[in-house]
Amino acid sequence: MYEDFKVTDRWTDEQLHCVWKGTVVAIATRHADATDIRFAVNGKPVWIAMPNLAWVEHKRRTGYVITDYLAAQTAGRYLQHAIQSGYDNGREMYTMTIDEVLEHANAVVKEAGRTDNLPSLPVINEDLRPEDEMQIHLPGEPA
Repeated sequence: MYEDFKVTDRWTDEQLHCVWKGTVVAIATRHADATDIRFAVNGKPVWIAMPNLAWVEHKRRTGYVITDYLAAQTAGRYLQHAIQSGYDNGREMYTMTIDEVLEHANAVVKEAGRTDNLPSLPVINEDLRPEDEMQIHLPGEPA
């Protein structure tokens, strides 16, 4: 769906390849009450900031939580629409409103049919533990 997609830029007609790269809770990194979803757009980083209150509001309205998979798909759908509409092309960070998160999350669930139909996020390497891939080990752990 929206974890790896191609879209044509409205203004330049350039074909852009968008790939989900990660999800970061921005409270720690930017001291913001948001969750940042990172994409690579033709290799360049683009961040979609989603307000954490959207998780609370979504749960209040629907009774369901926004999972990591749904958050990535929601941000990807928003990014695709931003590129197609020509919304401030070339930005490195986009900030969604609570209503935008709810609108795009609902659209993603409707497209997928249900949340367990959402594609899983990409795995770096099935044969390698993430800490080995990133070469991060705690002191005393075997390398």
